[in-house]
Amino acid sequence: MTSLNITADEKSLLSTGQPLVWLNPNYLNAEAAPETPDIAGIYDAEARLLRFAPLLSILFPELIEADGLIESPLLPAPTLNTAINPLGGQLFLKADHELPVAGSIKARGGIHEVLCFAEQLALEAGLLDDTNDDYTKLAQEEGRALFADYTMAVGSTGNLGLSIGIMGAALGFNAVVHMSSDAKEWKKERLRHRGVKVVEHTADYGAAVAAGRAESDADPRSYFVDDENSPRLFMGYAVAALRLKQQLDAAGIEINADTPLFVYLPAGVGGAPGGITFGLKTLFGENVHCFFAEPVQAPCMLMGMAGDAGQEPVPIYELGLQIDTDADGLAVGTASQWVCDAVRHQVSGVYTATDESLYRHLHQLKKLESVEVEPSAAISCRGPAMLNTGTGKQYLNAHNVANSLKNSIHIAWLTGGSFVPDKEYQRYLEKAIKISN
Repeated sequence: MTSLNITADEKSLLSTGQPLVWLNPNYLNAEAAPETPDIAGIYDAEARLLRFAPLLSILFPELIEADGLIESPLLPAPTLNTAINPLGGQLFLKADHELPVAGSIKARGGIHEVLCFAEQLALEAGLLDDTNDDYTKLAQEEGRALFADYTMAVGSTGNLGLSIGIMGAALGFNAVVHMSSDAKEWKKERLRHRGVKVVEHTADYGAAVAAGRAESDADPRSYFVDDENSPRLFMGYAVAALRLKQQLDAAGIEINADTPLFVYLPAGVGGAPGGITFGLKTLFGENVHCFFAEPVQAPCMLMGMAGDAGQEPVPIYELGLQIDTDADGLAVGTASQWVCDAVRHQVSGVYTATDESLYRHLHQLKKLESVEVEPSAAISCRGPAMLNTGTGKQYLNAHNVANSLKNSIHIAWLTGGSFVPDKEYQRYLEKAIKISN
């Protein structure tokens, strides 16, 4: 196996599918990142989403009340905090499972990338005079006719496919989503209902992406959204940090050395948690601590972060793992090298969790906060307990935050769930109750 920054004990835990906490040895070491993305990209993405907001209100009536803004609430969770947070401080849920249009964390990044391409085409074709023009005209016949000549394609385990497919089809693109074997059937049906072509693959996420990329590359009028190598996706995700700061400000919470922020982010190939981490570190610097969360059967970001800069991430299959997890949104075998390199010095660490723990947290979310999520989203609730382990305490002491925990702010990022059909969620909940009891 390629050299990794993991100990023999950590490798043993990883290969046997046991949970662990891995601390990033490159954290705060800027020299470990070969090239840091330009922070201006975050503000460019935010401006683009605002330009398109009036058009989005036309395409999606559910956005009218929010003036076309695709955003989720920040929910205080005091009851859950008592149950899962042994560290002290306050717990909030970033409710991206409620994000309109796509119903998951993938909404911001995925929709932003579709809008980037649509804007590019419209400007080149003269449908928009400049970026100060009226974007609602793109919903008219001329705009839809332009987009209908192009294909928007993506490879996905499910949620990114929903984001790209729904937005692409709404604008008039020929939307194609290549779905891996882990994708849920209801996600495929939701896409088909929206007029999206779904191509099913019997292999994993990486194979679905490769097949989608190859098919798209053969068509000069096809645009492929590459979750593994997309600055446009990344910056769309990073916009979440700007929105979160506004919500913290509205709650009267100022993040500083005395009030540190801990954020727990479910991670698949890495784009969404990576972009959010980049945004948060841009805004809060050393006062925010971002941890990625992965299933024990799919710790691909841990493997990618533990490698060296510029090194192709090691697939989890080299550990003897087979992605046997119900957390389909996190069922990825190999991380994005681009994302790993972009945030190699910004991610505090990675923790892994069993499917059983995901279901226990899924049950707690429902029972204590009346929040319904899919299993992959529930992994974020493991964060505070993870920091209360020996390894976690080692991190707290090393970064001088142990004495500030009573004032700390913890955010469990809930990445998806509101679109889950009721029958499917009830199956999740029944299994969760059984495991919890």
